[in-house]
Amino acid sequence: MQIEIWSDFVCPFCYIGTRRLEQAIERFPKELDITITYKSFELDPQAPNYDGKSIYESLAEKYNMSINQAKQTTQQIKEQAAAVGLKFEFDTMKQGNTFHAHRLSKYAASINKGKEYVEAVLYHYFTLSKDVSDKQTLIAITQELGFNQQDVKQIIDQQESYAEAVRQDQAEAQSLGITGVPFFVINHKYAISGAQSVETFMQAIEKVAEAEQQTLKPLDAKPGAFCDGDSCN
Repeated sequence: MQIEIWSDFVCPFCYIGTRRLEQAIERFPKELDITITYKSFELDPQAPNYDGKSIYESLAEKYNMSINQAKQTTQQIKEQAAAVGLKFEFDTMKQGNTFHAHRLSKYAASINKGKEYVEAVLYHYFTLSKDVSDKQTLIAITQELGFNQQDVKQIIDQQESYAEAVRQDQAEAQSLGITGVPFFVINHKYAISGAQSVETFMQAIEKVAEAEQQTLKPLDAKPGAFCDGDSCN
């Protein structure tokens, strides 16, 4: 079974949704041969690098809300994250552009380290409050993972290195009508949008395991929590 996940590194529901999928796979009563591929999706390709603003200030400015309202919104997301064993530190989070992080994700996939890299970047951003728009932060993450540093620095320095692979993922997302993430596609045929519950993921896996269809078919009964370029819902 092949599962493709379109996501962005600054999308809280992408981290939550992916963890729920992993828990669904772990709880599934039958042994399955599952390959997960991570696809790039920039929620805001024009986003600047981290500019020193808190996540609350950014949300307040973007959605014309108060700082307290922004904190209440993120608290709800924080509670959902905690329910699946994740710790989100919104107070010190550093939001910025994710293009370089996505470029390096393609290199990581090429050396069969895609999962480890994606997990590490999400953890460093949401839990350790690292600036993943910063090239030196990304280099440090790859050092922890044991990546060849000569290759990493060459990719970082060459703006177009793996850039086309990122753009291809985003073009594919557009062709599939994907406007928000996380978005999951199973065996190139079945679609699941948003951070669904563990139970919903288990049901979807069971359906695909039992029988396959010839067309891409929504498996979730109702939209799950997701992020698009304008908001997280």
